[in-house]
Amino acid sequence: MGTITRRTLASLLLSAALVTASGVPAQSATQPAPVTPVLTNIRTGVHPSFDRIVLDFSGPRPQVYSSRFVDELVRDGSGDVEWLTGAAFVEVVLTPAQAHDDAGQLTYPQPWKFRTRNLSNAMAVAITGDFEATLTIGVGMRKQTWVKAFTLTGPTRVVIDVGR
Repeated sequence: MGTITRRTLASLLLSAALVTASGVPAQSATQPAPVTPVLTNIRTGVHPSFDRIVLDFSGPRPQVYSSRFVDELVRDGSGDVEWLTGAAFVEVVLTPAQAHDDAGQLTYPQPWKFRTRNLSNAMAVAITGDFEATLTIGVGMRKQTWVKAFTLTGPTRVVIDVGR
């Protein structure tokens, strides 16, 4: 075992005192707070073989995103069914992500549920959840085909492509 210098010992004692006094490790006070991506806009577009839904974010991109087909869309928190136009439904979950700022103000003031009349297969989009840095998006489709979700940067976006 190596020798402990006075400086190392003083640093260890100071850290221990700060942990004891605050109940929080001293190093956490110097680490930057994590930034949660914030939804600012939802856009749609038509392409020759697929429909595209683009979620615009400020801040970094969500680290985890998944998509899956579901029998019905369910609102996070309440468990109520989200009635959305379509015969097939896909749920996209993004984390960390939110549609409000840290003060609780909505950053996405547009309708949280809307028809996508300009698209061929994707008929409607709804935000079905915005809780504890998890944002859930539902898409109603005319028919179940393929769905591909991916992220882009500069600016930060999550793209949901829906096959026709």
